[in-house]
Amino acid sequence: MTSAEFILALVTLQRAAELAVSSRNTGKLRARGAFEVAPRHYPLVVAVHAAWLISLWIFGHGQPINAIALLLYIALQGFRLWVMWTLGARWTTRIIILPGEPLVSAGPYRFLPHPNYAVVAGEIAILPLVFGLPWLALIFTVLNATILSIRIRAENQALAAARSMLARGA
Repeated sequence: MTSAEFILALVTLQRAAELAVSSRNTGKLRARGAFEVAPRHYPLVVAVHAAWLISLWIFGHGQPINAIALLLYIALQGFRLWVMWTLGARWTTRIIILPGEPLVSAGPYRFLPHPNYAVVAGEIAILPLVFGLPWLALIFTVLNATILSIRIRAENQALAAARSMLARGA
């Protein structure tokens, strides 16, 4: 196993574990009355992320490692954990609204409205650079930005509606 394959295996396992956590959290949130917003774009999110990871396996598995890019990627994992820790059982890969609950404003949410998306954008750009694949970083950064523009718009609308409901006491 090459160093690149080892890194890719860890990232793949991490993503699989995150999907399991997300699925569990989504189920628990729905059991508490939460609902999903704008689910139609979710398959696109999954497709882009899966294509990104598959492309990294195809083109990056035997590449030398750029240590600086790897350190940046590892630093992003600290931010990812901070986001997940802050959201706790409310962290999912979908847009899930839990009526009556205050919006999260602690942790990284004090500084950015969508810190998880900032982390993901960084990961999508930086991990290909770990393997010397700037063209892959560019392609998937553009694809991810396109999807995030749809997703963030939908999420902002849902959060505004949730804020309004909370302010009215509904």
